[in-house]
Amino acid sequence: MNFTTLQTIRRELHQIPELGFQEVKTQSYLLKKIHAMKTDGVEIKEWRTGILVRIKGTNPTKTIGFRCDMDGLPITEQTNYSFKSAHVGQMHACGHDFHMTIALGSLKYMIEHPVTDHVVFVFQPAEEGPGGALPMIDSQEFMEWKPDVIFALHIAPELPVGTVSSRTGLLFANTSELFLDFEGKGGHAAYPHLTRDMTVAASSFIVEMQQIVSRGLDPLESAVVTIGKMESGFVQNAIAETARLEGTIRTLQPATIDVVKQKLERLVRGFEISHDCSISIDYGSNYYQVYNDQEHVALFSKTMEESNINFLEANPAMTGEDFGYMLKEIPGFMFWLGVDSPFGLHSAQLQPDEDALETGLNAVIQTIKALSSH
Repeated sequence: MNFTTLQTIRRELHQIPELGFQEVKTQSYLLKKIHAMKTDGVEIKEWRTGILVRIKGTNPTKTIGFRCDMDGLPITEQTNYSFKSAHVGQMHACGHDFHMTIALGSLKYMIEHPVTDHVVFVFQPAEEGPGGALPMIDSQEFMEWKPDVIFALHIAPELPVGTVSSRTGLLFANTSELFLDFEGKGGHAAYPHLTRDMTVAASSFIVEMQQIVSRGLDPLESAVVTIGKMESGFVQNAIAETARLEGTIRTLQPATIDVVKQKLERLVRGFEISHDCSISIDYGSNYYQVYNDQEHVALFSKTMEESNINFLEANPAMTGEDFGYMLKEIPGFMFWLGVDSPFGLHSAQLQPDEDALETGLNAVIQTIKALSSH
Protein backbone atom coordinates (compact mmCIF):
# COMPACT_ATOMS: atom_id res chain seq x y z
CA MET A 1 0.00 0.00 0.00
CA ASN A 2 1.64 3.26 -1.11
CA PHE A 3 1.95 6.42 0.95
CA THR A 4 -0.84 8.27 -0.86
CA THR A 5 -3.29 5.46 -0.09
CA LEU A 6 -2.20 5.31 3.54
CA GLN A 7 -2.58 9.08 3.84
CA THR A 8 -6.07 8.99 2.31
CA ILE A 9 -7.22 6.24 4.66
CA ARG A 10 -5.85 8.04 7.69
CA ARG A 11 -7.61 11.27 6.74
CA GLU A 12 -10.92 9.54 6.07
CA LEU A 13 -10.74 7.77 9.44
CA HIS A 14 -9.75 11.03 11.14
CA GLN A 15 -13.05 12.57 10.07
CA ILE A 16 -15.25 9.93 11.72
CA PRO A 17 -14.04 9.51 15.33
CA GLU A 18 -16.51 7.66 17.55
CA LEU A 19 -16.55 6.89 21.26
CA GLY A 20 -16.12 3.46 22.80
CA PHE A 21 -18.57 0.81 21.55
CA GLN A 22 -20.14 3.43 19.28
CA GLU A 23 -17.68 2.87 16.40
CA VAL A 24 -20.41 2.01 13.90
CA LYS A 25 -19.17 4.16 11.01
CA THR A 26 -15.59 3.18 11.76
CA GLN A 27 -16.42 -0.53 11.71
CA SER A 28 -18.37 -0.13 8.47
CA TYR A 29 -15.47 1.76 6.87
CA LEU A 30 -12.93 -0.87 7.92
CA LEU A 31 -15.12 -3.78 6.82
CA LYS A 32 -15.54 -2.23 3.37
CA LYS A 33 -11.75 -1.94 3.01
CA ILE A 34 -11.15 -5.45 4.37
CA HIS A 35 -13.74 -7.11 2.12
CA ALA A 36 -12.16 -5.38 -0.88
CA MET A 37 -8.86 -7.12 0.00
CA LYS A 38 -10.37 -10.50 0.94
CA THR A 39 -9.21 -13.61 -0.89
CA ASP A 40 -9.20 -17.32 -0.17
CA GLY A 41 -7.52 -18.00 3.14
CA VAL A 42 -8.84 -14.79 4.73
CA GLU A 43 -11.58 -15.03 7.36
CA ILE A 44 -13.48 -12.22 9.06
CA LYS A 45 -15.36 -12.11 12.37
CA GLU A 46 -17.24 -9.22 13.95
CA TRP A 47 -17.41 -8.67 17.71
CA ARG A 48 -19.65 -5.82 18.83
CA THR A 49 -18.10 -2.83 17.02
CA GLY A 50 -14.75 -4.60 16.62
CA ILE A 51 -13.34 -6.85 13.91
CA LEU A 52 -11.00 -9.84 13.77
CA VAL A 53 -9.34 -10.88 10.51
CA ARG A 54 -7.32 -14.08 10.14
CA ILE A 55 -4.93 -14.81 7.30
CA LYS A 56 -4.15 -18.51 7.12
CA GLY A 57 -0.46 -19.41 7.22
CA THR A 58 1.21 -21.53 4.53
CA ASN A 59 2.40 -24.14 7.07
CA PRO A 60 1.26 -22.87 10.49
CA THR A 61 2.55 -23.89 13.88
CA LYS A 62 1.23 -20.83 15.77
CA THR A 63 -0.89 -17.69 15.47
CA ILE A 64 0.58 -14.18 15.50
CA GLY A 65 -1.68 -11.31 16.59
CA PHE A 66 -1.50 -7.60 15.86
CA ARG A 67 -3.93 -5.36 17.72
CA CYS A 68 -5.02 -1.83 16.89
CA ASP A 69 -7.58 0.33 18.69
CA MET A 70 -10.48 2.08 16.97
CA ASP A 71 -12.16 4.69 19.18
CA GLY A 72 -11.82 8.44 19.47
CA LEU A 73 -12.07 10.82 22.41
CA PRO A 74 -14.73 13.31 23.61
CA ILE A 75 -12.53 16.25 22.59
CA THR A 76 -13.40 19.17 20.31
CA GLU A 77 -10.73 19.34 17.62
CA GLN A 78 -8.63 22.51 17.37
CA THR A 79 -6.44 21.80 14.34
CA ASN A 80 -6.32 23.57 10.98
CA TYR A 81 -6.80 20.31 9.10
CA SER A 82 -8.92 20.42 5.94
CA PHE A 83 -10.05 16.93 7.07
CA LYS A 84 -11.12 17.83 10.61
CA SER A 85 -13.51 15.66 12.57
CA ALA A 86 -17.04 15.71 11.16
CA HIS A 87 -18.37 14.59 14.55
CA VAL A 88 -18.82 17.57 16.85
CA GLY A 89 -17.07 17.12 20.18
CA GLN A 90 -15.21 13.98 19.13
CA MET A 91 -11.65 13.62 17.83
CA HIS A 92 -8.94 11.09 17.10
CA ALA A 93 -6.66 12.81 19.59
CA CYS A 94 -4.71 9.68 20.54
CA GLY A 95 -3.63 8.44 17.13
CA HIS A 96 -6.06 5.57 16.70
CA ASP A 97 -6.64 6.74 13.12
CA PHE A 98 -2.91 6.11 12.57
CA HIS A 99 -3.10 2.71 14.26
CA MET A 100 -6.00 1.54 12.10
CA THR A 101 -4.39 2.82 8.91
CA ILE A 102 -1.17 0.94 9.63
CA ALA A 103 -3.19 -2.19 10.45
CA LEU A 104 -5.04 -2.00 7.12
CA GLY A 105 -1.80 -1.51 5.21
CA SER A 106 -0.15 -4.43 7.02
CA LEU A 107 -3.22 -6.59 6.48
CA LYS A 108 -3.13 -5.97 2.73
CA TYR A 109 0.56 -6.86 2.59
CA MET A 110 0.07 -10.06 4.57
CA ILE A 111 -2.82 -11.14 2.34
CA GLU A 112 -0.59 -10.67 -0.69
CA HIS A 113 2.50 -12.18 1.01
CA PRO A 114 1.28 -14.76 3.56
CA VAL A 115 3.82 -16.04 6.07
CA THR A 116 4.20 -19.53 7.49
CA ASP A 117 1.97 -18.92 10.52
CA HIS A 118 -1.58 -17.70 10.90
CA VAL A 119 -1.85 -13.93 11.42
CA VAL A 120 -4.81 -12.35 13.21
CA PHE A 121 -5.47 -8.61 12.99
CA VAL A 122 -7.50 -7.44 15.98
CA PHE A 123 -9.41 -4.18 15.52
CA GLN A 124 -10.41 -3.45 19.11
CA PRO A 125 -13.07 -0.91 20.13
CA ALA A 126 -13.35 1.15 23.31
CA GLU A 127 -9.70 1.43 24.35
CA GLU A 128 -10.26 4.94 25.73
CA GLY A 129 -13.23 3.70 27.71
CA PRO A 130 -15.04 1.83 29.04
CA GLY A 131 -12.40 -0.70 27.97
CA GLY A 132 -12.73 -3.12 25.09
CA ALA A 133 -9.74 -5.43 25.53
CA LEU A 134 -10.93 -7.37 28.57
CA PRO A 135 -14.38 -8.32 27.25
CA MET A 136 -12.96 -8.93 23.78
CA ILE A 137 -10.39 -11.50 24.91
CA ASP A 138 -13.13 -13.30 26.84
CA SER A 139 -15.32 -13.51 23.73
CA GLN A 140 -15.88 -16.70 21.74
CA GLU A 141 -14.74 -14.93 18.58
CA PHE A 142 -11.36 -14.05 20.06
CA MET A 143 -10.87 -17.41 21.79
CA GLU A 144 -11.38 -19.30 18.52
CA TRP A 145 -8.45 -17.43 16.96
CA LYS A 146 -6.50 -16.69 20.13
CA PRO A 147 -2.93 -15.69 19.21
CA ASP A 148 0.12 -17.38 20.69
CA VAL A 149 1.97 -14.05 20.58
CA ILE A 150 0.55 -10.55 20.17
CA PHE A 151 1.93 -7.04 19.69
CA ALA A 152 0.66 -3.50 19.19
CA LEU A 153 1.92 0.03 18.63
CA HIS A 154 1.08 3.49 19.90
CA ILE A 155 2.07 6.81 18.41
CA ALA A 156 4.57 8.92 20.38
CA PRO A 157 4.38 12.67 19.63
CA GLU A 158 7.69 13.35 21.37
CA LEU A 159 9.72 10.94 19.19
CA PRO A 160 10.98 11.77 15.68
CA VAL A 161 9.61 10.11 12.57
CA GLY A 162 11.65 7.03 11.69
CA THR A 163 12.07 6.03 15.33
CA VAL A 164 10.39 3.29 17.37
CA SER A 165 10.84 2.64 21.07
CA SER A 166 10.10 -0.14 23.54
CA ARG A 167 11.52 -1.89 26.56
CA THR A 168 11.43 -5.19 28.40
CA GLY A 169 9.08 -5.25 31.39
CA LEU A 170 6.80 -2.43 32.41
CA LEU A 171 6.00 0.05 29.63
CA PHE A 172 2.63 1.51 30.74
CA ALA A 173 1.19 1.84 34.23
CA ASN A 174 -1.77 0.31 36.01
CA THR A 175 -4.57 2.88 35.84
CA SER A 176 -8.00 3.53 37.25
CA GLU A 177 -10.52 6.27 36.67
CA LEU A 178 -11.77 8.05 39.79
CA PHE A 179 -15.15 9.71 40.33
CA LEU A 180 -16.26 11.18 43.68
CA ASP A 181 -19.74 12.62 44.28
CA PHE A 182 -20.31 14.75 47.39
CA GLU A 183 -23.79 15.49 48.77
CA GLY A 184 -24.48 17.89 51.63
CA LYS A 185 -27.05 20.64 52.15
CA GLY A 186 -27.30 23.77 50.04
CA GLY A 187 -28.59 27.17 51.04
CA HIS A 188 -28.19 30.92 50.86
CA ALA A 189 -24.63 32.29 51.01
CA ALA A 190 -25.69 34.61 53.86
CA TYR A 191 -26.54 31.64 56.14
CA PRO A 192 -23.60 29.23 55.91
CA HIS A 193 -24.34 27.81 59.37
CA LEU A 194 -27.56 26.27 58.03
CA THR A 195 -25.79 24.43 55.22
CA ARG A 196 -23.20 21.74 54.57
CA ASP A 197 -20.95 23.24 51.91
CA MET A 198 -19.75 20.68 49.35
CA THR A 199 -17.44 23.14 47.59
CA VAL A 200 -15.45 23.39 50.80
CA ALA A 201 -15.64 19.63 51.42
CA ALA A 202 -14.46 18.73 47.92
CA SER A 203 -11.71 21.36 47.96
CA SER A 204 -10.43 20.10 51.28
CA PHE A 205 -10.56 16.55 50.01
CA ILE A 206 -8.34 17.41 47.03
CA VAL A 207 -5.73 18.91 49.34
CA GLU A 208 -5.85 16.05 51.83
CA MET A 209 -5.65 13.29 49.23
CA GLN A 210 -2.24 14.57 48.09
CA GLN A 211 -0.81 12.95 51.21
CA ILE A 212 -1.87 9.48 50.07
CA VAL A 213 1.14 9.31 47.77
CA SER A 214 3.54 11.56 49.67
CA ARG A 215 2.92 10.04 53.11
CA GLY A 216 0.94 6.85 52.58
CA LEU A 217 3.14 4.91 50.15
CA ASP A 218 6.69 3.62 50.08
CA PRO A 219 8.65 6.27 48.12
CA LEU A 220 9.92 3.48 45.85
CA GLU A 221 6.35 2.57 44.87
CA SER A 222 5.59 5.15 42.19
CA ALA A 223 2.00 6.40 42.04
CA VAL A 224 -0.02 9.36 40.81
CA VAL A 225 -3.43 10.49 42.08
CA THR A 226 -4.75 13.40 40.06
CA ILE A 227 -8.05 15.29 40.07
CA GLY A 228 -8.48 16.80 36.63
CA LYS A 229 -12.03 18.11 36.91
CA MET A 230 -14.14 19.63 39.70
CA GLU A 231 -17.78 20.76 39.57
CA SER A 232 -19.86 22.37 42.31
CA GLY A 233 -22.59 24.95 42.71
CA PHE A 234 -24.76 26.87 40.27
CA VAL A 235 -24.73 30.55 41.26
CA GLN A 236 -22.36 32.87 43.09
CA ASN A 237 -24.60 33.54 46.10
CA ALA A 238 -25.70 30.00 46.96
CA ILE A 239 -23.77 27.37 48.88
CA ALA A 240 -23.29 24.19 46.88
CA GLU A 241 -25.27 21.14 47.94
CA THR A 242 -23.30 18.81 45.67
CA ALA A 243 -19.83 18.56 44.18
CA ARG A 244 -18.14 16.13 41.81
CA LEU A 245 -14.46 15.31 41.42
CA GLU A 246 -13.11 13.41 38.43
CA GLY A 247 -9.57 12.10 38.26
CA THR A 248 -7.21 9.20 37.77
CA ILE A 249 -4.99 6.82 39.74
CA ARG A 250 -1.80 5.46 38.17
CA THR A 251 0.77 3.09 39.64
CA LEU A 252 3.74 1.07 38.45
CA GLN A 253 2.79 -2.00 40.53
CA PRO A 254 -0.62 -3.76 40.40
CA ALA A 255 -0.76 -4.12 44.20
CA THR A 256 -0.09 -0.40 44.77
CA ILE A 257 -3.32 0.65 43.07
CA ASP A 258 -5.27 -1.42 45.62
CA VAL A 259 -3.43 0.31 48.47
CA VAL A 260 -4.26 3.73 47.01
CA LYS A 261 -7.93 2.80 46.72
CA GLN A 262 -8.03 1.55 50.33
CA LYS A 263 -6.57 4.83 51.56
CA LEU A 264 -8.99 6.86 49.43
CA GLU A 265 -11.91 4.96 50.91
CA ARG A 266 -10.70 5.59 54.47
CA LEU A 267 -10.37 9.28 53.62
CA VAL A 268 -13.90 9.27 52.24
CA ARG A 269 -15.29 7.78 55.45
CA GLY A 270 -13.48 10.40 57.52
CA PHE A 271 -14.75 13.27 55.38
CA GLU A 272 -18.32 12.02 55.60
CA ILE A 273 -18.08 12.41 59.38
CA SER A 274 -16.10 15.64 59.51
CA HIS A 275 -18.18 17.43 56.84
CA ASP A 276 -21.52 15.79 57.72
CA CYS A 277 -22.11 14.66 54.14
CA SER A 278 -22.31 11.55 51.99
CA ILE A 279 -19.67 10.70 49.40
CA SER A 280 -19.88 8.00 46.73
CA ILE A 281 -16.79 6.70 44.98
CA ASP A 282 -16.62 5.06 41.54
CA TYR A 283 -13.44 3.74 39.92
CA GLY A 284 -14.83 3.62 36.37
CA SER A 285 -12.52 1.86 33.92
CA ASN A 286 -9.45 0.07 35.28
CA TYR A 287 -6.53 -0.92 33.05
CA TYR A 288 -3.83 -3.46 33.77
CA GLN A 289 -0.18 -2.62 33.20
CA VAL A 290 1.46 -3.12 29.80
CA TYR A 291 4.26 -5.55 30.58
CA ASN A 292 6.48 -6.52 27.64
CA ASP A 293 7.98 -9.97 27.19
CA GLN A 294 11.79 -9.94 27.15
CA GLU A 295 12.26 -12.43 24.32
CA HIS A 296 9.92 -10.65 21.95
CA VAL A 297 11.28 -7.15 22.69
CA ALA A 298 14.77 -8.45 21.92
CA LEU A 299 13.53 -9.90 18.63
CA PHE A 300 11.75 -6.63 17.81
CA SER A 301 14.85 -4.55 18.54
CA LYS A 302 16.99 -6.79 16.32
CA THR A 303 14.39 -6.70 13.55
CA MET A 304 14.22 -2.91 13.62
CA GLU A 305 18.01 -2.68 13.36
CA GLU A 306 17.97 -5.02 10.35
CA SER A 307 15.15 -2.93 8.81
CA ASN A 308 17.07 0.35 9.21
CA ILE A 309 14.48 1.71 11.64
CA ASN A 310 15.93 3.59 14.60
CA PHE A 311 15.22 1.78 17.88
CA LEU A 312 15.40 3.54 21.25
CA GLU A 313 15.12 2.02 24.71
CA ALA A 314 11.94 3.40 26.28
CA ASN A 315 11.34 4.55 29.83
CA PRO A 316 8.30 3.34 31.81
CA ALA A 317 5.38 5.75 31.51
CA MET A 318 2.37 6.52 33.69
CA THR A 319 0.12 6.34 30.64
CA GLY A 320 -2.52 3.62 30.58
CA GLU A 321 -3.52 1.15 27.86
CA ASP A 322 -5.99 -1.71 28.02
CA PHE A 323 -3.74 -3.75 25.73
CA GLY A 324 -2.22 -4.72 29.08
CA TYR A 325 -5.07 -7.19 29.55
CA MET A 326 -4.07 -8.96 26.34
CA LEU A 327 -0.42 -9.12 27.41
CA LYS A 328 -1.51 -10.52 30.76
CA GLU A 329 -2.91 -13.54 28.89
CA ILE A 330 -0.62 -13.72 25.83
CA PRO A 331 3.14 -13.08 25.55
CA GLY A 332 4.09 -10.11 23.43
CA PHE A 333 4.84 -6.41 23.58
CA MET A 334 3.83 -2.88 22.65
CA PHE A 335 6.05 -0.25 21.05
CA TRP A 336 6.02 3.50 20.55
CA LEU A 337 6.02 4.94 17.01
CA GLY A 338 7.55 8.41 16.64
CA VAL A 339 5.25 10.94 14.94
CA ASP A 340 7.03 14.21 15.81
CA SER A 341 4.15 16.42 16.96
CA PRO A 342 4.56 19.51 19.17
CA PHE A 343 1.23 18.62 20.78
CA GLY A 344 0.86 15.59 23.01
CA LEU A 345 -1.59 12.72 23.26
CA HIS A 346 -5.18 13.75 24.03
CA SER A 347 -4.44 17.31 22.88
CA ALA A 348 -7.13 18.99 20.78
CA GLN A 349 -4.27 20.17 18.56
CA LEU A 350 -2.51 16.82 18.05
CA GLN A 351 -1.11 16.68 14.51
CA PRO A 352 1.08 13.59 13.94
CA ASP A 353 3.47 13.65 10.98
CA GLU A 354 1.93 11.39 8.32
CA ASP A 355 5.38 10.32 7.14
CA ALA A 356 5.36 8.05 10.20
CA LEU A 357 2.70 5.88 8.54
CA GLU A 358 5.32 4.27 6.30
CA THR A 359 7.65 3.65 9.26
CA GLY A 360 4.80 2.06 11.22
CA LEU A 361 3.76 -0.09 8.28
CA ASN A 362 7.30 -1.33 7.72
CA ALA A 363 7.81 -2.00 11.43
CA VAL A 364 4.64 -4.10 11.70
CA ILE A 365 5.28 -6.09 8.51
CA GLN A 366 8.89 -6.87 9.40
CA THR A 367 7.90 -7.84 12.95
CA ILE A 368 5.25 -10.28 11.73
CA LYS A 369 7.80 -11.85 9.39
CA ALA A 370 10.35 -12.12 12.20
CA LEU A 371 7.82 -13.65 14.61
CA SER A 372 6.77 -16.20 11.99
CA SER A 373 10.32 -17.32 11.31
CA HIS A 374 11.27 -17.29 15.01
